[in-house]
Amino acid sequence: MLSHYKQKFRIWLFRPKIDQGTVTLTQRRIFILPTKQGLVLGGVLILMLLGDINYVLSLGYVLTFLLAMMAVMSMLHAFRNLAHLQIRAGRVDAVFCGEPAQFMLHFDNPSTLVRHQLWLRDLQGNKVSFDLPAQQVSQVAFSLPTHQRGWVQTGRLSLYTTFPLGLFHAWSYLHFDTQGLVYPKPLPFAPLPVSLAFNEAGKNHVAGEDEFAGLRAYTPGDALPRIAWKAFAREQGLQVKQFSTPVGAALLFDYLQTPERDVEAKLSHLTRWVLDAEAQGLRYGLRLLGSELPADHGVAHRDLCLQQLALFNPPSTMTQKAQP
Repeated sequence: MLSHYKQKFRIWLFRPKIDQGTVTLTQRRIFILPTKQGLVLGGVLILMLLGDINYVLSLGYVLTFLLAMMAVMSMLHAFRNLAHLQIRAGRVDAVFCGEPAQFMLHFDNPSTLVRHQLWLRDLQGNKVSFDLPAQQVSQVAFSLPTHQRGWVQTGRLSLYTTFPLGLFHAWSYLHFDTQGLVYPKPLPFAPLPVSLAFNEAGKNHVAGEDEFAGLRAYTPGDALPRIAWKAFAREQGLQVKQFSTPVGAALLFDYLQTPERDVEAKLSHLTRWVLDAEAQGLRYGLRLLGSELPADHGVAHRDLCLQQLALFNPPSTMTQKAQP
C-alpha cells in the first residue's frame, strides 16, 4: 500500500511524459538529493559545529567548514556529471522469448568533461553502468529480460549518478516511446511437416526429411540437436546438419495441425518450423486462425511469419479449449 502511494506521488511530482527525438538534460530535468551517506555527513558536520562553538575551537571551525565545502563541491560535480547530455533512442532488434531485448540509446557528450559512473535503471530494477568519453557519441545497450512474446517496452528509465563521493544522488527521467518485438521461443527440434506440403504441378521430388544433405554455417535460432558436433571438435567451426525435402514443394504450416494443445506450445512449434524451412531455403506459408500468409521464402518473409506468431491473439474460446 505504501509503495502504491509512493508511486502515485512520484507521478504527480515529476509528471512523466513520453520523450520525442533528442532529449537534452538541462537544469529543469535534473534532480538532486543527498544520499544516506550525505545525510550522515550532514549530521556529523552539525555535531562538529556545535562542539566548535561550545569549546571555541578555531581549528575545529576550519575542519568543519572544509568538510562542508567538500560536500558542496561534491553536489556540484554530481549535477555537472549529467548536465547538457543529449540522449536519443536507437534501434531495438527482435529477439526470441527468453533472450534479453537490447534497447540501444545514443548519448552525446558535447563537453570536454568525461562523465563517470552513470547508471540507467528501470522500474523493475534492471540497470546498467557506463562512462561517457568527452566530446563523443556513445551507444549504450539497456537489456531487458523477456518472459513472454509480443511487444516489450522499457517504460520510464532513471539516469542517475552518485559521482564523485557518493554523497548526492543526481538523476533525470527518460521515457522514450520505443518497443521491441519478442518472438515465441522455438522448440529445440521439430521435423518439418512434409506430409502437410501442397505440391506444385510439374515439380520433382527428392529424398525426405531423414536424408542428410550437407552442412551449413550456424545461425541463431537453429536447433541444438542439428549442430554437427564432430565438425566442431575438428575445429571446423559451428555448423548445422541439413536434410533434404521435396524440391519445389511449398510447405503449409497450419496452427490447427500442430500436435500440442497449449497455445504457446503451438506457436513455439510453428516458430521452429519457420526457422528450419528458411534455413533450408524452402518455400513455406503460415496459416493461423483468421489469417494466412502465402508461400514464399527469404529473410523478409521469415520475419513477417515470426511477427505474425509473436502478435498472434487467439480467440478466448480457443484459449479456454487449449488449457489442460
